Amino acid sequence: MGPVTHVEINGGPADIDAVYRAATWNYGHFTSMQVRRRAVAGLALHLRRLRESSAVLFPDATPPSDDEIRAFIDHALRDQQDASVRVTVLPSLTNGTGTDVMVSVSEPARDTPRPPLRVRTVRYERELPHLKHLATMGLTYHSLQVRRAGFDDVLFAGQDGFLREGSVWNIAFWDGDRVIWPEAPMLAGITMQILRLGMRRLGIPDETRRLTGESLNGMRAAAATNSHCSAQPIAAVDETVFPGDEALTSLLQRAWQEAVWEPVRIAR
Repeated sequence: MGPVTHVEINGGPADIDAVYRAATWNYGHFTSMQVRRRAVAGLALHLRRLRESSAVLFPDATPPSDDEIRAFIDHALRDQQDASVRVTVLPSLTNGTGTDVMVSVSEPARDTPRPPLRVRTVRYERELPHLKHLATMGLTYHSLQVRRAGFDDVLFAGQDGFLREGSVWNIAFWDGDRVIWPEAPMLAGITMQILRLGMRRLGIPDETRRLTGESLNGMRAAAATNSHCSAQPIAAVDETVFPGDEALTSLLQRAWQEAVWEPVRIAR
């Protein structure tokens, strides 16, 4: 995400107290999305993520409604048609059991192909891995460490040895017959969910499977998926080099074309 151009909290200006709280408290959750022509792919999935995460982290609070979230996004966009947007739910500054919603707007991610990644696996498990939460020091630390070692990013494996997720992305593999996603405690990324729905519409076989580093020897391709890029090829995981089969990225791109773009503004 590029430089932030605008931040609002609960539909109004973010004052210094609110910004300080957001910068120094690591308790909360968020979702990140790309807006194009004031619409979002899989907006309903983003809204469900926010509802479900609030129920876990703020069980005593009444979560903001879907309509409120959409109104906050619409207001923060101002006159921008395309943007990167992050919606963060934080403990309320004024209500001890309530929540505040911060919407950050920045320039849109480039809709261009990304170069292949070389990634290194690290044994690490995020706390509450099914949530997209603010406690990101561990994943950031490991991502920086592998970059210093000459890799592009990190792929996490749990203490059980099974592969999970990248730093800020999910990973998909291609064995020549089907798309395979790791089966493990991890975040089900919105882009991954959209792709799986698209593949089902197209009749492209996919499945989840427990995977280790040794499982990758029979894979023909791998790709990273997140809100910035639906199909970024992965050239290698540790010493496993993939032969450059473009079938996987082609299938993921086809599945992405099936995404439903939902307008941010509520139809009246």
